[in-house]
Amino acid sequence: MTAIAPPLAALNGRLDRKTGALVFLAFAAAYFCSALLRAITATLAPVLTQDFALHARDLGLLAGGYFLGFAATQLPLGRWLDRYGPRRVILWFLALAVLGCLAFSWASSFAGLLAARVLVGMGVSACLMAPLTGYRRWFDGATLLRANSWMLMTGSLGMLASTLPVQWLMPLTGWRPLFWMLAALIVLAMAAIACVVPDLNVAGPDRGSQSPKPATYAEVWGNRYFQKMAPLALFNYGGMVAIQTLWAGPWMIRVAGYTPLRAATGLFYINASMLLTFWSWGMVNPWLARRGWHATRLIGGGVPLSLLVLAVNIGAGEATGWLGWALFCMSSSTLGLAQLAVGMAFRDALAGRALSAYNLMIFAGVFVVQWGIGLALDGFRAAGLSQVASFQAAMAVFLCCCIASYAYFLSVKVDNPAS
Repeated sequence: MTAIAPPLAALNGRLDRKTGALVFLAFAAAYFCSALLRAITATLAPVLTQDFALHARDLGLLAGGYFLGFAATQLPLGRWLDRYGPRRVILWFLALAVLGCLAFSWASSFAGLLAARVLVGMGVSACLMAPLTGYRRWFDGATLLRANSWMLMTGSLGMLASTLPVQWLMPLTGWRPLFWMLAALIVLAMAAIACVVPDLNVAGPDRGSQSPKPATYAEVWGNRYFQKMAPLALFNYGGMVAIQTLWAGPWMIRVAGYTPLRAATGLFYINASMLLTFWSWGMVNPWLARRGWHATRLIGGGVPLSLLVLAVNIGAGEATGWLGWALFCMSSSTLGLAQLAVGMAFRDALAGRALSAYNLMIFAGVFVVQWGIGLALDGFRAAGLSQVASFQAAMAVFLCCCIASYAYFLSVKVDNPAS
C-alpha cells in the first residue's frame, strides 16, 4: 500500500491549495466510512435485536464495542502518528477495518458480532486523528479551523448515510451484504489516500526548537488544559455521540412510539442537522477566532444550553421525538471544537499524542455511556419502572454526569496558551 509514491509537497510545510483540497477529500472519504460504521447500529438495532434476541444491555455493548476497539488503539496510535506520519498509519489501520466489515457480515452469534465490531473500531480509529495530525502542520490557522469543522461535517454525512439509505437498502440486500459494500468503499478510500496524501517528514526536532524535549504521553496527561477538557470529552461529548449513534433510535421507538422506518427518518434528520451545524462552524470559526471567540469560550457558553435541552427532553418523555434529540446534538456541537484546541495546545512533536489521548477520552466515554445506559435501562426495568420511566431515569443519570464534568471544567482556571 505504502509503496505508491505520493505527490510532491512541502514536507513539514504548508500544502498548496490544490494539493490541500485533494488531501482533505481523500481523508474525508475514509472518515465518511468511519462515521457510517459508527452510527449504523442505531438503524440496524431492530433487525439485530430480532435476529440475535438481544437485550438492551447487549445492544449497548454491541454498539459500544466499536468505541472500545477505537479507544484501545488511541495511545499507540498517537505515538505512531508522531513517528511515521498520518499517511502510512491510516493505511495500516484501514486494512483492519476491511477485515472487520467482512467478519461482521459473516457473524453467526452475538460474540462474533461483538468481536467484529471491536475490530472495525480499531481499524477506523485513525480516520480523524491521522488527518488532524497532518492538518496541524500542513494548513495555516484559518484553514485548520475550517478543515477541522468540515471533517466533522463529513462525519455527519456518514451518519446521515447510515439512516434512511441503509433502511431503504435493507429489504433489497439484507444487512450482511451492506458490510461487503462498506468494505469495498474503504478499499477505494485507501487507494485515494495512497495516491494523493504526502508523507509527513517526522524526523528532526520541532521547528524553532534548539533542544527539543522527548515526546511522551506524560507531558500530555500532566497538562492542566488537557485535564480541564478531559471530563467534557468523557461524558458530554462522548455521551452526545452515544445518543446520536445509538440511543436516539430506541428512544424514538420505545418511548415516542415511532415505527422503525419513522425512527430511521428521525435519525436522518438528526444527522442532517449536525451536518449543517458543522458546515456552519467551518464557515464562522475563522471569523469568531479573529474576534476572540476561541474554543474554550464557546464551549463554556454552549454546554449549559445542551444541558438545558437534555433536561427538557427527559422531562417531556413521550413528547420528545427526533427534533428534541437534534437540538441536543446541535447544542453540544461546540464540544467538537475542543479537539483542535487541545491539539494546538502542544508542540508539533506531541500533536499526534495529544489528539489521540483526547480522542481516547471521547470514545471511552461513548463506550461507557452507550453500555451504561443499556445497563441502567435493564436495571430500572427490573426494579419495576415502566419502559418510558426507565429511559427517563437512565438519561437522568447521564445528565448528572454531564453536570459534574461541566462543574469541573469551570473549576479549573487555565486556558489554552495557543488561543
